[in-house]
Amino acid sequence: MIIACLNGDRSTRAHPRLPVTPEQLGADTADCVLAGATMVHVHPRDESGRESLRELDITEALTAIRHHAPGVRVSVSTRDGIAADFREKLALIRSWPMPIDGGPDCASVNWHEPGAVEVARLLSTKGIGVEAGIWTPRAAIAFVSTNWPWQVERVLAEAVPGVSPGVSGVWATERILTALGMSPKPVLVHGEGAWTWPVFRWGQAAGRQVRIGFEDTLLLPSGREAYDNAELVRTAGALPDEAASSWPYPGPY
Repeated sequence: MIIACLNGDRSTRAHPRLPVTPEQLGADTADCVLAGATMVHVHPRDESGRESLRELDITEALTAIRHHAPGVRVSVSTRDGIAADFREKLALIRSWPMPIDGGPDCASVNWHEPGAVEVARLLSTKGIGVEAGIWTPRAAIAFVSTNWPWQVERVLAEAVPGVSPGVSGVWATERILTALGMSPKPVLVHGEGAWTWPVFRWGQAAGRQVRIGFEDTLLLPSGREAYDNAELVRTAGALPDEAASSWPYPGPY
């Protein structure tokens, strides 16, 4: 299972084909599904291009995505920094419709952020699936100490340079998974920046769910900038064996 993560918190200056408007997100989703993605994760934006949790911005993005790619499952972010504070985040999420009425199918909740359990609980009351974002072994321990491992849709083991401990994305991922123990729900693994492709291939070989897209990297394993998200998805589904020898690749992400 490959999930396409289309935009993240990147600025529109990062790449000319970074999708931000509802129409761009819809068209990009359709291209990624044709390329092999089975689901998408998006950060909807407002009219100025800023990430948003407002009901209007969420539903407009989801409506466009579902128009272009009927039946595709859509995840959105609830990360800190989109709303002004925790109270505003909860108030905005409380206004979201249920999936059957146009709301997101699921949403990621970073377990190291304050109020993660409250956010997860609110999403669940709306019938919105919870994806537990685990960036560190400490967050994993906090997560498994609750009853949420049995309630989430999936766990996201996320290797984030500068946040997840370790100098290798695979090493960081292995430590997170060790702290998680045996998960009763599917576990998706992914890295960001220079850790993206090594973690992707490691997770794919281990039979884990994986993801790829501009949220995590702008580059192909060769170091060339990808034309769009669909090229990243196609490459992920059929990566030449010789590309593995180029990891870790140098340069920006």
